[in-house]
Amino acid sequence: MLETERLVLREITEADFERIHGYATDPEVVQYVPWGPNTEQDTHDFLARTMIAAVAEPRFEYVFGVELREEPGLLGSVGLYIRPEDTDQAMLGYAYDRSAWGRGIATEAALAMVGTGFDLLGFRRIWASCDPDNQGSRRVLEKVGMTIEGLLRRDLVIRGEVRDNLVWSILEDEWRDRTNPSRRRDR
Repeated sequence: MLETERLVLREITEADFERIHGYATDPEVVQYVPWGPNTEQDTHDFLARTMIAAVAEPRFEYVFGVELREEPGLLGSVGLYIRPEDTDQAMLGYAYDRSAWGRGIATEAALAMVGTGFDLLGFRRIWASCDPDNQGSRRVLEKVGMTIEGLLRRDLVIRGEVRDNLVWSILEDEWRDRTNPSRRRDR
């Protein structure tokens, strides 16, 4: 479990089915991602994979449900996904109910996950990708301190449409500079 000023990031459980299924079936939520809208089976499969990954050794997925401290109830999920062949880096991913949009929740949770990735898990690089038209996700990644590495042209198929994909990243030393202003002055 992780906590921020406003949020609790906790392991996902089967009890989260209704909330996750609610946003995973929303066409606006899944507009820019290659999954969804979910069937009930899709959501059950996601929950099963996530809960199995949470107890796996070694752990390659750190996926947490996101709630407001003062307002219990899952608003979305955020995760770091590690490739077994390259454990020095992870991909950041997230999805939120529309009720969480525009409130800084995705940014606050992403900052907590990136900090955990560098400070506790020892990554050298954390990356993410998003559709170039996904302005909300772009703002989150910018606020986290990520920069665009490049555009993968015609990279994703989203409900039959071939789409471009922007790749973003932040390196460990960039994170340190961002979170420790005195370090920037010393360079």
